Amino acid sequence: MRSVKNIQKITKAMKMVAASKLRAIQVRAENSRGLWQPFTALLGDTPSVDVKKNVIVTISSDKGLCGGINSTSVKTSRAMHKLNSGPDKENKYVVLGEKAKAQLLRDSKKDIEISITELQKHPLNYTQVSVLADDVLKNVEFDALRIVFNKFHSVVSFMPTIATVLSPEMAEREAEAGGKLGNLDSYEIEGGETKSEILQNLGEFQFSCASLFENIYIFTRVMFNAVLENACSEQGARMSAMDSSSRNSGEMLDRLTLTYNRTRQASITTELIEIISGASALEG
Repeated sequence: MRSVKNIQKITKAMKMVAASKLRAIQVRAENSRGLWQPFTALLGDTPSVDVKKNVIVTISSDKGLCGGINSTSVKTSRAMHKLNSGPDKENKYVVLGEKAKAQLLRDSKKDIEISITELQKHPLNYTQVSVLADDVLKNVEFDALRIVFNKFHSVVSFMPTIATVLSPEMAEREAEAGGKLGNLDSYEIEGGETKSEILQNLGEFQFSCASLFENIYIFTRVMFNAVLENACSEQGARMSAMDSSSRNSGEMLDRLTLTYNRTRQASITTELIEIISGASALEG
């Protein structure tokens, strides 16, 4: 009973800690949505585009006790890997988080290109994610980046999400092939420029082309939002899991208390019966 009480105290404390962290991260996650949603609306998110080199960026947590949030990310990544498999296709993983790394190492060790852990050891910031994004873009060849994360909806609800970022070459190819890129097709293009030139100019104007890869900024923005959304989902799932654990501990404690009282009462009754029987025997 004492150990169950101690466990209940720990789970309640963990729930309070998760709640405080969630409030801090949720505001940042909601603000970060404005960094990439305008570009998704304009340039589109093309998860069905067929490419040869896919890189699946799986975002998970470093710690457990947060329900099935990490298993969901891994299952989605494996499904994406299987969907894009083929004789002329190449699929690689970039793994963020210890939990996804541990699961993917079992059957996809050779496909893991980069593995990064302890990402949330310190408070997340844009500079930190920019360095990670730059490292990924410089060391991994890709036609499309598939970022798998859990989008936060509420404390008890999160949605597995895949965000796609095409390489500049693939974006230009889709534009030249007449593919639909978000709402860009709904605008009239003046001056005789092609979609490819518009995409190039947009990249130069908005992203400044300060990196070797002109889409590093949009990838960083999408990745920054994905990491924050996943962190929100993690804390929400941990709150829910610790709340369930606290309730289960309380129910177990009630059952143990009832069993203890019954056993104690039975022992007292047995001792009373023995005393009365002994006294009756002496009188007789």
